[in-house]
Amino acid sequence: MSRVTKISLKLSVILFISAVLISCGDPTMESTVVTSEDQPDQESWDITITMTDEGLKRVVVTAGHLEKYNERLFIYLDNNVEADFFDLEERHTTRLISDRAEIDEKANYMRALHNVIVESDSGITLFTDTLSWDHDAELIYTDDSVMITTKQNDTLYGVGFESDLLMNRWRILNPSGVTSRIND
Repeated sequence: MSRVTKISLKLSVILFISAVLISCGDPTMESTVVTSEDQPDQESWDITITMTDEGLKRVVVTAGHLEKYNERLFIYLDNNVEADFFDLEERHTTRLISDRAEIDEKANYMRALHNVIVESDSGITLFTDTLSWDHDAELIYTDDSVMITTKQNDTLYGVGFESDLLMNRWRILNPSGVTSRIND
């Protein structure tokens, strides 16, 4: 065998072994392959969505980014999500702010996620990490920790919360805290 053939053979063996070693990965690592099922059907930036009920404006949602999945009837929002809620006379009642939100179009259901703040026009402000809105039941609720402030400068804490959209009839499911109020 000539010297050039020996070098070519060694080089081929080294390249083959290198290719095999490179292609062998850690079997415990998750795949980063993205399938078409993971991709949104539509994507938009700086959006405004108006939700109506029998022609009446009920919610106006704005966000910096939207992903829509047609088959799942699902919308994902992020980048400064804001939702303004309106009563049956189309009067503003409540404003919700969160980092992200998910809308299930089939169930008519929205969930706000991370740094959720709800400010009612009646003077109640709710702070929590997740909040769900059931459009059909006209109810907002969470199972997470909550903090509520009132226009009377009360601060209330607890776990779990439910309310009407106006935040006129609300309750903390497991309240906790201390008050300095004196009953007369």
